[in-house]
Amino acid sequence: MRSSRRYFECGILSWKKCGKVSLIFDFLPRSEWRRRDIVAGVLAAALLFGCDPARPARAAVGAPPSALDASVVQIQSGSGSMLRAWFARGQPGSGAVLLLHGIGANRTSMLGRARFLHAAGYTVLAPDLQAHGESDGKHITFGARESLDAEAALRFLRATVPGEHIGVIGVSLGGAAALLGPEPLAADALVLESVYPTIEDAVTDRLRVWLGPLGFLGHTLAPPVIEMIGREIGVRARQLRPIEHIQQTTSPLLFLTGSADRYTPLAEARALFQRAKAQKQFWIVEGAGHEDLYAFAPAAYEGLVQGFFATWLRTPSVSQAGSGPPPDDSHMSCGYIVPPRPEDPPNQGKAVEQLRSDQSACQ
Repeated sequence: MRSSRRYFECGILSWKKCGKVSLIFDFLPRSEWRRRDIVAGVLAAALLFGCDPARPARAAVGAPPSALDASVVQIQSGSGSMLRAWFARGQPGSGAVLLLHGIGANRTSMLGRARFLHAAGYTVLAPDLQAHGESDGKHITFGARESLDAEAALRFLRATVPGEHIGVIGVSLGGAAALLGPEPLAADALVLESVYPTIEDAVTDRLRVWLGPLGFLGHTLAPPVIEMIGREIGVRARQLRPIEHIQQTTSPLLFLTGSADRYTPLAEARALFQRAKAQKQFWIVEGAGHEDLYAFAPAAYEGLVQGFFATWLRTPSVSQAGSGPPPDDSHMSCGYIVPPRPEDPPNQGKAVEQLRSDQSACQ
């Protein structure tokens, strides 16, 4: 018995749209019996819209674009997967960058970043995380096993371009993977985009969006949904809390988040930032949701990220991530990436985003 409360089992057939029909058992306390019918219906709706988020997102990727001048490499990961990746060698001494994509995506989603970084001289590695793209894997695990992929890719870069300082860009799932290993990735600089603080937050936020007018039930439904998926993939919720790992990293950090992100709201992104102890920056992309922040504001993104990496990957005195005096408020910088408005005057015929420093963005 799990305390003196009684529980009932509610079985729901998941929708065929998800590619399978399975019987799902979730537990609700006796106090919730009166709402069991609506909860069952809402959970079915969540499955319909979520469509089994742990299901592999395999896809044919193919050869890299000729303009990137990259080769296809394979990397054996501790997750058990053989990762397929694009590798583009840059100029010696210019640094290297590991690109980690988001959930349901693959290395093609990082192509824009790979192009501008490689053009700037960086060596670039863009893998498909396990159960994504052309990398094998049974389930997406929201950063748990993907953290082993991130570690394997970082080892590959250190062995292939020895002596180079290495940065990482992790988008959503990719950012969680950079943090959730036994220790955060030992990179020389780390860019984290739209990363959830805990799996409880991530699932609750998505249910609130997917369920529309019934979104208020997201908090109630999140625990059984997490338990259901956790049993399927063999990962517990306590393994999926980047906010409990972020303070362990000594790598300089650049956080990027959208002001209109409903999957990782601004308050949650700030909570992750505020927990970090390393030197750090926090930039808000005005108007952006949970989407490709590079595609949303490419000019400002390139300027901000290249400046960050130039500081930490190309400065001769930097020999180890996080070296130097202990961080304090003077080691934080924050601000906004402001997209152009229709009424703004054109800059040589082009719309250009603006970077606006503002320490209040940290709060």
